[in-house]
Amino acid sequence: MTYIRFGKHYLHTAYLALGSAEFVLFAVSPLLFQLSLANLLGLDPSMPSVIHLTIFATVMSLGTLSMGLYTTMLKDGFSAMFYRSLVSYCFLGLIGLIFLYLLVPSISLLGPNGKLAWIILIAMVQLMALRWLFVRIVSQRHFAKKVLVYGSGRFAQSIGNLLKSDGENVDYRIEHYVCDGHTKVIDNKQLIEMPECWWQYAVDNDISTIVIAPEDRRQQSPELMQEFMECKLRGIEVTSAIDFLERATKKAHLPLVHPSWILFSEGFKPSRPRDFTKRAIDLIISLSLAIVMSPFMLLTAIAVAIETGRPILYSQERVGELGKTFRIYKFRSMRQDAEKGGKAIWAKANDDRITKVGAFIRNTRLDELPQLWNVIKGEMSIVGPRPERPQFVEELKQQIPFYDTRHYVKPGLMGWAQLNYPYGASVDDARGKLEYDLYYSKNHSMLLDLLIMVQTVEVVLLGKGVR
Repeated sequence: MTYIRFGKHYLHTAYLALGSAEFVLFAVSPLLFQLSLANLLGLDPSMPSVIHLTIFATVMSLGTLSMGLYTTMLKDGFSAMFYRSLVSYCFLGLIGLIFLYLLVPSISLLGPNGKLAWIILIAMVQLMALRWLFVRIVSQRHFAKKVLVYGSGRFAQSIGNLLKSDGENVDYRIEHYVCDGHTKVIDNKQLIEMPECWWQYAVDNDISTIVIAPEDRRQQSPELMQEFMECKLRGIEVTSAIDFLERATKKAHLPLVHPSWILFSEGFKPSRPRDFTKRAIDLIISLSLAIVMSPFMLLTAIAVAIETGRPILYSQERVGELGKTFRIYKFRSMRQDAEKGGKAIWAKANDDRITKVGAFIRNTRLDELPQLWNVIKGEMSIVGPRPERPQFVEELKQQIPFYDTRHYVKPGLMGWAQLNYPYGASVDDARGKLEYDLYYSKNHSMLLDLLIMVQTVEVVLLGKGVR
């Protein structure tokens, strides 16, 4: 199995194939209902049109994607997948379809005797069977591509460790490590000596990718470079450790990041057309959300005022694009004296400064809604790295290399790091989040923004990453 690149973002072909198959099954479900149950329930036996089927399949597929059913399938187990499917189909999908059908009755599949519920039930049975088969197939090791790593030190070791910790990875399996003549930290069982002919070894052992990860990148002989060139020219993929890990884990592994990677990579390029499109979408979404969510914002404001009084809103200075500071707005979720003396304090688990109303609006992300005003003003985007406080930024810049690179992209309400990393409340957490922020800064596109927006639904519904 391989990856397919859309824009600058890599997607698993296995998951793309599964998503396509599920879309077809969603579209087929209304037809199966008409053929099997419509007559028994005394309903109109006429078949729905292609438009009806496409809309139904699209809404249900978006619900599936928003609950993270593709990214968590292999690491969370079948039972977790089943419960997520229930939420996806019976909550998100059903509510989304009913809302859409009420707005546009001409495309509706609603009917008496629970017609829509029966269709969704048929879809769920089909898709759970498909996913069970998918997990059984892709979890088999012989489907993964074999990788040969040149390196025997801690850089090479980190590749194996990261692939093992990435429960989503179904595409690669490290076959062996090749001793690079320097520090050896790799288990001898996985370590081999330098092949006499790299290309022949790759062919004989069905190696598809060679990852170059020596401890000292400067000491690579011309003869070895010639071997790697032959492999590449004869169809064996040859790549650096950081590029391989970026593709496999969807983040930039910070210990391997160096200035030349930023300078000479394809990413990190500003684009005026993309910025213009992104700004237009930001305005459309933020204004629409402000209108739709205005009743909830009013109720939140009342609840905060009743519990702890004024002020209802809380503002903080944050660092935005190109290091410019601005004031971010939230509904207040902590006591008025949460930061005595004005000193910035990291949030922590079970923070006793958080009020009862505050805990609820944090879990549901209602406290973030006033930041729509920051988006409308152009200080933030809907999608981007979360902005941090100036006091923390100065500290983090001193302790984390390349931390300032995240400020070359406009900060956002939701981000790639928020989807993939727990709540950050320490320097180590900031370092982990930066690896995902670097990936986003390098590869951000409208497709990646759309994926982040859709998958953030899972974060809101399940209250992930909240303190």
